[in-house]
Amino acid sequence: MKNSQRRVGAVLGGALVAGLAAGVAPVSAAPAARIVSVQAKGPQREVITVFSPAMGMNIPLDVLRPKNRAKAAPTLYLLNGAAGGEGEGNWADKTDYAKFFSTKHVNVVTPLKGQLSYYTDWLRRDPKMGKPMWETFLTRELPPLIDAKLGTTGKNATAGISMAGTSVLNLAIVRRGLYRAVAAYSGCARTSDPLGQEYIKQVVEGRGGGKVTNMWGPLGGPDWIRHDPYINAAKLRGLSIYLSSMTGLPGQDEAIDNPKNLQGDFADRIVLGGPIEAAMNACTQQMDQKLRSLGIPATFVVRPAGTHSWGYWQRELKASWPQLSRALR
Repeated sequence: MKNSQRRVGAVLGGALVAGLAAGVAPVSAAPAARIVSVQAKGPQREVITVFSPAMGMNIPLDVLRPKNRAKAAPTLYLLNGAAGGEGEGNWADKTDYAKFFSTKHVNVVTPLKGQLSYYTDWLRRDPKMGKPMWETFLTRELPPLIDAKLGTTGKNATAGISMAGTSVLNLAIVRRGLYRAVAAYSGCARTSDPLGQEYIKQVVEGRGGGKVTNMWGPLGGPDWIRHDPYINAAKLRGLSIYLSSMTGLPGQDEAIDNPKNLQGDFADRIVLGGPIEAAMNACTQQMDQKLRSLGIPATFVVRPAGTHSWGYWQRELKASWPQLSRALR
């Protein structure tokens, strides 16, 4: 056995020497994830840009820091919805989350990319979407960098809205032990049934022009099953879980006497946001029933009115924070 190993070593060593003599450089190690830049945006806010080897690109992160940086803080990975935080569809522009978290001892990390990607690893390169590898980035590449740079406690939670309401459940299932808590606001936890597949197609194909088969393969195939939180709900056991949705009926943000409704996306919130939220509500209730059948405790909230829009998600983030905060202690 030792002679065999020596022969293999000699062959490999000889090949390396011959290659160097011929001017052929040895294969270099794959690039590592790294922090590219840090830009201060205020006393408690930074944009940290991280290079992702899995995607071969730089990812900007909106990062909120606690006032007391001398004391280690946990981390909340807070994801945007289908817009991925690109443009104005993000927590910073649509909510007062920065003000809310300014008094909380926690780091809040939000990627400003990921539009229509479902924050997942795609199986194949797509002509429109490229090859997103968000699962790898968010669960493997990013956390060690954040822990080292921010001096965290190593305790994490994740939360997301709409599209990312599905994603955060999948991330918690796939990377068990990374998070202590997960919160999904207006997300659909069923991805492999016909209704869930149709909704995903509307997002990826209808809005992004990509192909869902490049994301998770043939409809109903193994990767769709793997990314169905409803089917894999048992793997959420042990996490602190918060699920919420609205009924889709017009709520306080759609009140006629609200001066904000004289402009902006008022009509869209009712005509589009109402039906979308009603569908998300059905998904959320099914997930609640699944968790109950498995004996997995979860906070399940259905608001009697409200549409698929930022005002309601801002309130849900604040409502869920006490539970998330307890899990991060």
